[in-house]
This record gives sequence, C-alpha cells and structure tokens, in this order.
Amino acid sequence: MHALDRVRHPTRRGIALTLAAVPALVLLYGLVLIPFTPGIGDIRKAKVEQPAQVMSADGKLLATFKPSNRDWVKLSDISPHVIDALISTEDHRFYEHHGIDWRRTASAALHTFSGDRQGGSTITQQLARNLYPDEIGRAPTLTRKVKEAITAFKIEAVYTKSEILETYLNTVPFLYNAYGIEMAARTYFDKSAHDLTVLESATLIGMLKGNSYYNPVINPDRALQRRNIVLAQMVKYQRLAPAAYQTLQRRPLGVDFERQSEPPGPAPHFAQQLRKWLIEWADAHDYNIYSDGLVVRTTIDSRLQTMATQALIWQGNQLQSIANAVWGTRNACAAHKDVFNAFVREMPEYRAAKQAGLADDAALKQVESDRHGMQTLCDDKTRVQAAFVAIDPRNGQIKAWVGSRDFGDDPYDHVSQARRQPGSTFKPFVYGAAFENGAKPDDTFIDQPVEITLAGGEIWKPTDDSPPSGRPVTLRDALAYSKNRITAQLMQEVGPSKVARLAYAMGVRDSRLEAVPSLALGTSPVTLKEMVSSYGTIADRGAYVAPMFVTRIEDRAGNVLAEFQPARAEQTLPPAAAQTLLDVMRDVIDKGTGSAIRTRFGIRADVAGKTGTTQDDADGWFILMHPQLVAGAWVGFNDSRVTLRSDYWGQGAHSALPIVGDFFQRALRARLVDPRAKFAEEQQTGVFDALRATLDTWWGHLFDEQKKPAPQKVKSAPLVQRRAPASASAPSQAASAAEPRDVEPPQIVAPGGASVPPLLSPPGAVGQQPASAPPLLSGPGATASAQTSLDQWINQRMNGAAAMPASGAVAPSGVSSGGSR
Repeated sequence: MHALDRVRHPTRRGIALTLAAVPALVLLYGLVLIPFTPGIGDIRKAKVEQPAQVMSADGKLLATFKPSNRDWVKLSDISPHVIDALISTEDHRFYEHHGIDWRRTASAALHTFSGDRQGGSTITQQLARNLYPDEIGRAPTLTRKVKEAITAFKIEAVYTKSEILETYLNTVPFLYNAYGIEMAARTYFDKSAHDLTVLESATLIGMLKGNSYYNPVINPDRALQRRNIVLAQMVKYQRLAPAAYQTLQRRPLGVDFERQSEPPGPAPHFAQQLRKWLIEWADAHDYNIYSDGLVVRTTIDSRLQTMATQALIWQGNQLQSIANAVWGTRNACAAHKDVFNAFVREMPEYRAAKQAGLADDAALKQVESDRHGMQTLCDDKTRVQAAFVAIDPRNGQIKAWVGSRDFGDDPYDHVSQARRQPGSTFKPFVYGAAFENGAKPDDTFIDQPVEITLAGGEIWKPTDDSPPSGRPVTLRDALAYSKNRITAQLMQEVGPSKVARLAYAMGVRDSRLEAVPSLALGTSPVTLKEMVSSYGTIADRGAYVAPMFVTRIEDRAGNVLAEFQPARAEQTLPPAAAQTLLDVMRDVIDKGTGSAIRTRFGIRADVAGKTGTTQDDADGWFILMHPQLVAGAWVGFNDSRVTLRSDYWGQGAHSALPIVGDFFQRALRARLVDPRAKFAEEQQTGVFDALRATLDTWWGHLFDEQKKPAPQKVKSAPLVQRRAPASASAPSQAASAAEPRDVEPPQIVAPGGASVPPLLSPPGAVGQQPASAPPLLSGPGATASAQTSLDQWINQRMNGAAAMPASGAVAPSGVSSGGSR
C-alpha cells in the first residue's frame, strides 16, 4: 500500500524533475529546429532589403518593383508618439530583452493552459513572423513559436533596437493594401507618419491586435475602445501624462480615410512588360527583384516618354469628345440597337436571366431596365483607346512606350498585347516584295475593278474611296494615296506567301499571318510593336534588329551583373529594294495621305511613313520613319464593334497621325532627334565593282535564263470574271471622295494559310545568340546564298511550327483583339 501511495501521490522531487524536463525538451526541440529557421546571412540580407529600380537611359527613375504598396521611412521620420504607443502596448520591456521576454512568455503560457489564451510575442518575434512567414509558419503551433523565438534571437544579433523598430513599423500590414506606418498614416489620416498625433498613433497601433476587428473605417466603436486601451497603456508605462489621458480619451477618432494606390510612374505599361522579363532573368540568375536592390538600366528616354504621353493624352481627349457626341448617352448607345444588345448579351446579368427561363427579348428588357448599369456599360465600351511606341532603327532600342490613355483605367497594353488589323500600314510589305522582284516605282497598273477568287470560292472585290478611273497609276502614287485596287493587283503578281514571309522576316514575328490576297490590305491582326519594328527595318536599309529594352543590370553597389548589346542585324530586304521603298514612302508624307506631317506640324526633316485605316474605321494607324527614330500610333476602342462612326475622324490620317506628328514636333524642337539627319543613300560602287556587276548581269541573262526566268515588269493583273456563290457576300466600303482614304475589307481567312509561330525578342546577353536564330547577313555585301539561307530558314519557321490562334495574345474578356469580325 505504501508503494502504491507513492505512485498515486508523486513526491516533490518527481514534480520538480517533470517541470525541469519540459524546458529541457523544448530546448532540445529548438536545437533540432535551428536548421529550419532563417540563417544569419538571410537576416543580414533582409536588413538591407531593397526593391529593384528601373532607370531610364537618361538616369530618371521609371519604376520601383515593390512586392506591396509600401513607402519605407526612417525611424527619425516617424512620430515619437507611434513608438511610445507601440512599446507600451506590444512590448514594454523591449529595450531589456534579447528577443524573448521570458516573464511575459511564462505568463502567457500559464494563462493559455488555464484557458485564457494570451499573446506573449515581443516586437522582435512579431518582426520575425512578418519577415519570414513561410519559414516560420502561420499555424499557432509549438513549432511555430519555437522557430519564432530562434529567429528573434538571430535578429537581435544582427539588428540594433532602432533598426528593429524601423523595420517592424515599415513591414506591418494595415489593411487596404497599406503596408508600413507611412502608408497607414496616409490611408487613415491623410498625412505623413511624421505628423501623426498621440490619438492617431494610438488608433493605428491599436489595429495591430486585429486589423479587421479594430478597423476604424468599418468598426469605429471597437477602434475607439481599443485606442483608449492603448492610451491607458501609455499612461501605465509613463509615456503619457494621466491628465492628458483624461482629455484625449473623450475625443473622436478623426479618421480621414483615403485608399492609397501605387503611383504608376512615367512608363507603367513598359514597366509591366519589363517586370515579366526581369522575373525570369532574376530566377535564372538567383536574384530577387523585390529585395536584392537590382538597378535595371533601360533604353527608354524619359524626355521622349513624356512627350509621347502628352501627345497621346491630348489627341485621345480630342477623340473622346467626338466619341461622346456619338455614344455619350444611354439613348445614343440604344440608338445603335444591334451593337448595344450584343454588349448586353455578354453581361452576367443577361446570362442569369436566360438561365431563369426568360426569352431573349424579356432578358434584354430586364437587364436594360437598370439605367445606371446601362450607362456604365456604354461608358466603358465607348472609351477611346490609343497606344504609341518609338524605336531607334539603328539598334532596336525602345525609346518610348505608352500602352493606353490611362494605366489606372486600362492597364491592358495595346503596344505588345493587343492584336489589331493594321490596315494600309501593311501595304509596304507588298511593295517591298515587288521592288525586291525588280519592280520600279514608275511601273503602272490600271485603276480598274478587281475581282479575286479566294480558296473557298468567294469573290474578293477591293474598293477605294473613288470609282475606278480606268487610267494607269504608278506604284509610287498607289502607295502615296493608298490605292487598294492597285495594291490588290500587285499582291497577285508578288504572291501572298512571299509577302507573308517578308513581313515575318522584317519584324512581324509574334503574330500569325494568313497568306491570302486580302493580307495586302492588312487583314491579319498584329501588334503595334511588331509594325514599328518592321518599319525600323525599312529605315535601316532592310536590316532587321530585334527590339531591346534593357542595356545593363547592376547590383545595389553599382557592380555590373549583366550587360546587353543590340542583336546582330539580319538583312531581310536587299538594301536597294529597301531604299526604293523608303523613297516611295517619302511621297506618302510629301503629297499623300500623311501630308499633315508637313502641312499641320511643319516637320521638314527627312521622314517617310504610312497611314492605315481598317474596315468601318475600327482602327486608325500611322507610322513615321526618321533616320534616328521610328514611331507609330494606334487608335481605336477595346471592342472593335465600336467606332467613331465618322469617315473623317475614323481615318488613321486624322486619328493616329496627330499623335505621332505632335510627338515628332516636340522631339525635333528639343533636338532629341536631329532634324538634319538623312537616310543613308545607296553606297556608291567603284569602277571595278560596277564592271563586275555588269558582267554578272550578262552571265545571268546568257546562262541562267532557262533555269530561272528574269523578273518580269509588273503589269495589270488579270481579273477573274467569276460570280460569287449566292451565299457569299463580297466585302465593300463606302467612303468620302473628298479625302484620300485607306479603307480595307474585312478579314477573309482562306484554308491552308501559312502559320507564323511566335518569336520572342528579349534583350540578348553579350555573346549570346538564340538557338533558333536565322542565318545572319552582313549588310549590303551579303551574298545571294546567304539570302537564300535566310529564305529557307523563314520557310522552315513558318511551315514547321504549330499554328497560333488567329488573334495571338487575346484581350481581356469582352475585348476584341482583331480589327474586324
């Protein structure tokens, strides 16, 4: 019985041993967990955590890649009331411990065992959780608490007490995407952290116990009660006078709430695309863009970027006033009943009504009864959009990039993501292919009705703004005045496949091109970036240089981590053909559809370009080439079913051209672009070179004629006198004869069209060439065999890759990525 009593009633020694064993086991468990906590190196790194900075070519800050909406402030720039409130409430022995307050921890443990759970974490332990949530864990377990304690010890070994406070106050969350005390002060009191009063400081520190529960915006009564508890704690630890407390506790919260948003920066769409590329680069090289202090030197010129943004906003506002006159009210939208009803049918409210069993008319009527909702729908659909990009044709450097009128309203990038029909801006590929074949600018076609039979039996009848004249028109005038009938005949001579291959080689490498006759008038959707890059090929005597946007990446100390050079030039169009095409495109500006560059904007520099307009004026384009800069703009709506419904304002010459004209006018006046620069002329050959060229020509006529026919002089294409089937509808356009226009037919996709695979063009590291790079030509002296190799490579790329979707990278839901449907 005596031994049994000892078992039932443990001795004091046994209790003492048991109590001693618990902390020993915890200590042993902690030793086991040490390898699974952040190392000293990681903590030192976190101590100087810096987000990547994106710099312009002229040294201006374009963007900072922060993981959250945070504005770091020094401890000296934070109100001392915040620090007093924090220490009094969260950790009053902060300056006495080394990461863990053992007395508070023991007290919290006893209360927890008795069922009254309390927090015992010090400020340092809370910082450990904020900095390393994944390593420490989020679940309230013993393992997390031990890891938290170990990490707190390590932090105290690396940080000073002031650094711990500064880091804590800059990393703690405060709801509404506000991280850190500075963003919290702006969000809840519309002031800087430096200016926070005692009451405001107590309110914000009170939220730390539970952001949502003590949210002063949603739960003001709870927040007020919690604030007063914080004030009482400040009195208790002699950081606030009792008399002041009696006065302050009766005052209201005084919240001045304003949700904070990150400033987009001067080039937000560009930064958005750069971030995607930089994340991949950083992952491949073991860097973190949010913490390693990378400095990314880009090709963007901040001055040109500002000019581009101002030009686009100004013209966009002008066109919006035109759109508002047409679509500005719900009644105006309702007047275009078919289009507006199509919008409504895409709404979830309509689908819900249909699922409830309502007929189409009844469902439309029910949804359209919401007048506010219909006005919002109308406003969203009829917002004019625009995009602009400028590239240096000599090296492919992107100098300006504006993806929409307002990044906050529309972050979708219309430079590199949106694919739209380019209209007549695609015509230079047809003429370039013809000049490569031996055609001359003075060669003529008869301006006559054209009917072309497509693969499916449809008859395509391209038209112009004026009736056929029956007279000969030179290729020079046909491009200058954007004659669709002449271009269609020329396409028949050259062949759609050759045009598609040339466009691909010159820069349209990410979008799928359908090798059909209507491609001549720009019916395959492409991106603005691709088109401007392709025009850069024309400006650089037929040499394509892949666009680049980064020149160098440095670490926080300025050491160069990576340097990038322009890609090697690919001679995709013979220099002579490119110079002929460029000279013909000068006439577009001097006397054709782009003459406003001279007459309205007074630009006298050596420039060439092309306008473009798609079916029903859904898209307006203009691209201008200068020896040092090629710039292009697109104007339209996110939904291509919406147009300005104006034969004048819908033209690229009146919608997109003013953006480019305004930009170039500013750039030339500021001497950021040399107004005296001239396009390179064809290199003069010596006597022996001329004699050798003549002998080569004779040799070709004498011995190669049977193998390969000599290029024929371009002539009038034969017309196919065949009627369309009854079910086929021939495309047609109506236009005003008072203004030269570029009006294109809708896209007609023939079966078996060539599929062009995507080819990304990120910046290439020095000495690196992509594995799939084509044979490179060395410039004007490139051999015929090298050109043949390039053609073979393009054929392999086009025929060997899987077909892409017709619209490539699609726009968000409800947004059309094509120029016509």
